[in-house]
Amino acid sequence: MKNEFNATLRTVQGTGASRRLRHAGKTPAIVYGAGKDVVVIELDHNEIYHALRHEVFHSTILTMSLEGKTEQVLLRDYQMHPFRQQVQHVDFQRVDPNQKIHMKVPLHCINADIAPGVKLTGSTVNHVMTEAEVSCLPKDLPEFVEVDLANLAAGHSIHMSEVKLPKGVEFVLLAHGNDAAVVTIPAPRGGSAEVAESAA
Repeated sequence: MKNEFNATLRTVQGTGASRRLRHAGKTPAIVYGAGKDVVVIELDHNEIYHALRHEVFHSTILTMSLEGKTEQVLLRDYQMHPFRQQVQHVDFQRVDPNQKIHMKVPLHCINADIAPGVKLTGSTVNHVMTEAEVSCLPKDLPEFVEVDLANLAAGHSIHMSEVKLPKGVEFVLLAHGNDAAVVTIPAPRGGSAEVAESAA
């Protein structure tokens, strides 16, 4: 999927105007940051609705096309209708290429099928975290971070400090001294735990 979307300047504001926009198949939104004024925009509802269903749209730098110009932005927030499949409002933040950003990115676990804790004991993988906040320059922002479970035994965990990150990227929690567990394989009850431990 392309990380691009189209926007139009919004000329009217207010609750009534936003309601009319939504009835017309549009979604009100704003763009802020990078030392520039807040700009109110409108989006095609179907385009933004389907874009929001893709994981990558939430965790990568997006290209916004507005009035014939393009700008790099991040999705920062969005509101859905309580029971309708309708996007009510979207917030975007402009990207300054020279300033570090904080962004939550998905954690993708790989090699779970060959992890000793799964193969030898039949235990299941417990995903303690499915995403984590990283700090980096915009050009270094990863689409996702891989967590390799190939050597994970039952009764053990993988912590943030053990996850290999791309150059220039760091976990925000780890930078503040919190080496949180990302994924774990619980030790099975009874003798199976001893088997798993000796195999490990």
